[in-house]
Amino acid sequence: MKAAELFVRCLENEGVRYIFGIPGEENIDVMDALLDSDIQFITTRHEQGAAFMADVYGRLTGAPGVCLATLGPGATNLITGVADANMDRAPLVAIAGQGATTRLHKESHQILNLVNLFSPISKYSTQIREPEIIPEIVRKAFKVATTEKPGCAFIDFPENIAKAEVAGKQPLRVQSPTPPAPPVEKVKQAGEIISAANHPIIMAGNGVIRARAHEQLVRFAEALNIPVATTFMAKGVIPFSHELSLGAVGLQAADYVSCGFDRADVIICVGFDMVEYHPYLWHQDKSRKIVHIDAEPAEVDEHYVLAAGVLGDIGLALDQIRECASRHMESPSANLRQTIVDEMAALADDQSFPIKPQKIIWDLRQALDAHAIVISDVGAHKMWMARMFQAELPNTCIISNGFAAMGISVPGAIAAKLAYPDRPAVAVTGDAGFMMNSQEIETALRIGTPIVVLIWNDGEYGLIRWHQEKHFGRASHIDFTNPDFVKYAESFGARGYRVESTVDLVTSLRQAVQDDTVSIIDCAVDYSENMKLTRKLGELVCPI
Repeated sequence: MKAAELFVRCLENEGVRYIFGIPGEENIDVMDALLDSDIQFITTRHEQGAAFMADVYGRLTGAPGVCLATLGPGATNLITGVADANMDRAPLVAIAGQGATTRLHKESHQILNLVNLFSPISKYSTQIREPEIIPEIVRKAFKVATTEKPGCAFIDFPENIAKAEVAGKQPLRVQSPTPPAPPVEKVKQAGEIISAANHPIIMAGNGVIRARAHEQLVRFAEALNIPVATTFMAKGVIPFSHELSLGAVGLQAADYVSCGFDRADVIICVGFDMVEYHPYLWHQDKSRKIVHIDAEPAEVDEHYVLAAGVLGDIGLALDQIRECASRHMESPSANLRQTIVDEMAALADDQSFPIKPQKIIWDLRQALDAHAIVISDVGAHKMWMARMFQAELPNTCIISNGFAAMGISVPGAIAAKLAYPDRPAVAVTGDAGFMMNSQEIETALRIGTPIVVLIWNDGEYGLIRWHQEKHFGRASHIDFTNPDFVKYAESFGARGYRVESTVDLVTSLRQAVQDDTVSIIDCAVDYSENMKLTRKLGELVCPI
């Protein structure tokens, strides 16, 4: 068979269901081999969209999302989505065609050293130089992409190698390592520290989701009566409605949940990743004892020096520590939680227009069931979503907060709908982030993935204005104009809704969820609330 055919068989062996990408001259042999495969190729309108789809598919399913581009500019267009997956710990395998090996040693049309280019944003970056090594390379790429901490593996596939004949080679058997049990002495040490604490608090990170340990986390918190805050990327690992939930932590400024960290003497970090929320923001004085429970050793940081580190299977570690630690009879978190809950509901009945961010999020939550998947783009709305969207289940509010790349929401919602066809998928985006990958609306319509796109429309880069006003008291070069989003939606064949009064929002959202198509909602937002929040948090008085 051709090397390209062997390559596709190896992808089938890995359980690949979808490949997101754009065909090109240098990957035509792979494209032809896919015609005889059960793998569905999703032709996108931009390679960045393809990479974001693979990124979100990987983080939702735990299996690597796969994206494919041609050489040169096709490959470089993958970079932002690939970097996002790698830093947000989403398993992804990126593949790029390449010119023939006979011209890689000299100046040649569209030739770049892709292995070197992708190396800084990948866990594994390699080139296929002989057809016979394809089974090993593919198996290694998928293994590396999924092992902790997950990320990207990149494969460069020269066109002459793809055309070459190969015989006697088969895909390698898929093997997945089992996380080791945590050391008994470390479990005991962590249990003693937690038992002796006066005011412990748990910070749960995205590693809990990757380990599928959210149920063990809730059991741990309940048994020991310890409040839980989550990072932006771990929303839902404990239901927000749970009495021990303090919501999400991660703003640069102190927030109400920060009071729990200020009061704590022991901070239990479970599946915590430093790219999400730097320790100097929540452990400035370095006086707390930190217990690190994770699959990987802690990063070295002067604000993150451990009292105990428990490495191994996160769920098993939580169960074992729970068995040997003492329950805390009372927790000061009740007043703090009530303050957080009250603030989320404070504008539930607000009817002012344009709509305040708090009200948009409240209405969005009312319009969706607990299993719906919301993909937040990056911008001012991301800060409000992270702070105020009430997630009840893990992986129902996806926020890019490692690399934090704009443009992820629309392609991400398409991937979410492919991964979970029976669950609503909603892209929550600013007008700027929407226009970065709005071309993928055509992809969604063509492949039949109904999604809802909720655009927070303010006609500027709102998050940048927020920072500029906070630092300088004035804005600089953040304004732009938008198309008529309703007409824009209709031009694709999608449905468009314009929210013209606050009461329209819930109605439009509920109707859009019912639409068996792509629906785009244009909602004007009142971002004057941004600086009000900054001033409010600057004057924050802790309720505990």
